[in-house]
Amino acid sequence: MPISKATLAPAALVLAVLVGLGGCATRGYVDEQIAFVNQRVDATDSRLQATDTRLQSIESTANNALAEARSASGQMQNTTGRLDQLNARVDSMDQRTQRRTPRN
Repeated sequence: MPISKATLAPAALVLAVLVGLGGCATRGYVDEQIAFVNQRVDATDSRLQATDTRLQSIESTANNALAEARSASGQMQNTTGRLDQLNARVDSMDQRTQRRTPRN
């Protein structure tokens, strides 16, 4: 049985429509996929915000520790200078004491 052009054209059209529609995603499928991706983006964003908050806290703690260390260093230098002055005075007094003649 030969196929005529009159039957071939509608059959080709139906076949083209079926193939074309078979490759299209439904709106529901697309919405599901977007919702899944949005959930992952939201979870990642939430973790990023938590990490950022933690980093800011650590940075603040480090800056406070650095300020305290600088203050302690300054106090230590001041104390060292005062000890040096005191040592010089003690040495001076010791030398004077050694130069004196004993009183008997």
